[in-house]
Amino acid sequence: MCQFLIKYGMYNLKEYKRHKRIIISLLVLTAIVLIAIIFYSIDTIVRLKNIEEFNRQTIAISEKLIQQDAENAEKIKQEKDNKFSQMKDNIKHIYKSDTKRAFLTFDDGPSANTESILNILNNYGIKASFFVLGTRVEAMPNMVKTMYEQGHFIGNHGYSHTYSQIYSSPQAVLDEYNRTNQLVANAIGDSTYNSHLFRFPGGLAGGVYASIKNEAEQLLEQNYILNVDWNALTGDSEKSNPSPEYLMQNLQKTTCNKNSVVILMHDAAAKKITADMLPQVIEYLKQQGYEFKTFSDLLGDTKSLDK
Repeated sequence: MCQFLIKYGMYNLKEYKRHKRIIISLLVLTAIVLIAIIFYSIDTIVRLKNIEEFNRQTIAISEKLIQQDAENAEKIKQEKDNKFSQMKDNIKHIYKSDTKRAFLTFDDGPSANTESILNILNNYGIKASFFVLGTRVEAMPNMVKTMYEQGHFIGNHGYSHTYSQIYSSPQAVLDEYNRTNQLVANAIGDSTYNSHLFRFPGGLAGGVYASIKNEAEQLLEQNYILNVDWNALTGDSEKSNPSPEYLMQNLQKTTCNKNSVVILMHDAAAKKITADMLPQVIEYLKQQGYEFKTFSDLLGDTKSLDK
């Protein structure tokens, strides 16, 4: 009996120890799991906070960059507006000057006559302003490049010179300007070229398309494009075959008592008389004390408008 009890007690003791080990192992494992869960939870919370802080910083940086971009855009726009306002003021007061100045302008080219005109201007050391047609730029791109390389101002006279087409809408005026501008840029090899100066075919004022022109003027200005007419002329486009006397009489009459004159002439194919009479025109203006200018002198560097 005693042996049985001893044997049974030893067995229970072994079972007790075995159960104890199991329980301890389970407790240790549970503790490890709990610690792991706690550590993971803490790590997750820290990570979430870090992510939240990162997102907050990212949003703050993005907002700052957006603000900086907006401020830079506003600064650039203000610079463009200030530059354009100065240009507009100069064009607005182009016919007023304390000194005598003459702007020689040629419309509707280039043509075969343009080369003769350029040679004459070169001989006199005078720069002029050419308001070119897109169709003529397409036909004679090398002549346009020569104008540019010789330092003459190249303005924009639209593409077609067909009134019913260019004045079909204000947008059509802008479209013709942009088309011609691109053709000039291609011809002179300068993708950034933009004259920012347009001459309306037939002039801005009056005519059956007056309302379209006025609306187009506003649309052009919204795109940083000014326009200019003239206050003197030779009348080379008023007759099919004007005489030299007729041209000089018109010049003298329309420049009389004016300090600042913008003289309308044409270098279209049918205007050989303009090239032939140009030396006389220049000599007369020199005798009257005029200094020759181009629109580059009024507009200055317009690159800031193309940012």
